[in-house]
Amino acid sequence: MQVKNVAFIGLGVMGYHMAKHLAQKGGHTVTVYNRTSAKAENWIKEFGGRSASTPAEAAKDQDIVFACVGNDDDLRSITLGDNTLGDNGAFSAMSKGAVFVDHTTASASVARELYAKATKLGIDFIDAPVSGGEAGAINGTLTVMCGGDEAPYGHVEPVIASFAKACRLMGAPGAGQLTKMVNQICIAGIVQGLSEAIHFAKKAELNVEDVVSVISKGAAQSWQMENRHKTMNEGKFDFGFAVDWMRKDLDIVLNEARKNGANLPVTALVDQFYAEIQNMGGNRWDTSSLLARLETGKT
Repeated sequence: MQVKNVAFIGLGVMGYHMAKHLAQKGGHTVTVYNRTSAKAENWIKEFGGRSASTPAEAAKDQDIVFACVGNDDDLRSITLGDNTLGDNGAFSAMSKGAVFVDHTTASASVARELYAKATKLGIDFIDAPVSGGEAGAINGTLTVMCGGDEAPYGHVEPVIASFAKACRLMGAPGAGQLTKMVNQICIAGIVQGLSEAIHFAKKAELNVEDVVSVISKGAAQSWQMENRHKTMNEGKFDFGFAVDWMRKDLDIVLNEARKNGANLPVTALVDQFYAEIQNMGGNRWDTSSLLARLETGKT
């Protein structure tokens, strides 16, 4: 694979490690930008490359610009600047033919909006949210679901492979974000079901480990069961994706469902359950903390 000049904007829980794999595993020349500059400086000390003072500076002369930020507004800010097409936005500095790859979990509408703005400037935009959590970012085993045009996707897919075990173009601009919404719908229902199952097993005075060892060999098996049942059973909820983040994602899902007419009663209910977890002070607990709600009698 040809070495690329790439930038990575947003060195949070996910981005810090994704950028690391681009430099170490991919061997690419990496420029980083982070709103908190100290984190960018720490990244440089660990992995080399250089840091930039603005998204525009980071994006200048790059083949690919990656981003992983918080939400739609953050994404508009780093791409368009403080004002539309302002001096600090990455789009204003990108070369024609360069590709912007957005790993933020955001709305499909903002993906389509930025795709349209990028196209007018002669640059390409791929929405590419990820699944796999912090562990997947650390280990370089993320799943990436993309929306956009085939030609630029073909250019970036081998580079994305630096931090992903699977990557697929799902369709037109916004299709990556819509696929991520499907992913979060599945997770919400599965985690609630697993929480109820463990809660029931305890009330029935069964050995949870023995129960899981049996049912995980059959149709009930899931990633959540394999990777979270032990910590859930021990009442430990500081692993993986935080409740605050899940609520942000489910808000995106439910807003999209209102637009397309999808009926999501279980997802809406689980979103309410996560709101109760927040009220319990569990904002930063991981998503498996739905069990804590059951065990405190909040049903």
